[in-house]
Amino acid sequence: MTRDTSGTPAAFAAALRAREQLIGYWSVLDSPVSTERIARLGYDYVALDAQHGLIEYSGLLASLTAIDTKGSTAVGLVRTEANDPAPIGRALDAGAAGVIVPLIDTAQDAADAVAAVRYPPLGRRSYGPMRSALRIGPNPADAHEQTVVLAMIETADGLANVEEICATDGLDGVYIGPSDLRIAIGGATSTDPSVGEEFEAALVRVREAAAAAGIAAGIHNADGASAAKRLAEGFTFATVASDLTHLEQVVSAHLAAARSTGESQ
Repeated sequence: MTRDTSGTPAAFAAALRAREQLIGYWSVLDSPVSTERIARLGYDYVALDAQHGLIEYSGLLASLTAIDTKGSTAVGLVRTEANDPAPIGRALDAGAAGVIVPLIDTAQDAADAVAAVRYPPLGRRSYGPMRSALRIGPNPADAHEQTVVLAMIETADGLANVEEICATDGLDGVYIGPSDLRIAIGGATSTDPSVGEEFEAALVRVREAAAAAGIAAGIHNADGASAAKRLAEGFTFATVASDLTHLEQVVSAHLAAARSTGESQ
């Protein structure tokens, strides 16, 4: 069962660090109105994709505001465009309850991501919580307690160094990008079944490394059934993706149903 965090960053951070099961949704569309509706459905978090998504900063800010409106059960996370203090700080200042940092290859990469999230003396985040001060912090110690940092494991180097990455001081969890990881271990495509055994073994390695370090382990999924499977295997949080893909699937299904009804007449 998932824990109802009621959209509170502090409660979400505590649940994530306690390795409680959490379920999120992935958004790539710059559509704050639809994101607001998704945030009210019962998900523990909604992750906004600023790396591969279609969201500029103004859209990111508007979507984070939408996630925080009355009736939301979710907090807003942001997958940043890079492991760099500037986009990480902007996402946090806009009100993100945490960041998912891509392309973490080494423990030093993970330490750099943590430093970008934490204020001195724990890190190097610049103080300027423009919107986040309304919900997170604003005192540095409170912000540290209420804000999470997750490192993406999606490269061959990241997998090879996953135990050291998970042991990074201050890191709250790791998050598998399955498409990139499957390609990184030799897949010809992001869904190549020929590397299925190697891929599943990689998932076990990441999951076990996180458990040994006492941090959260998450994974990206195409649908709810896949998310349920991964949670049953021992992942502590799972994301269902994404609004653009699901919009296309639902619209296509309605079209097929309408055509089928017309043809039957």
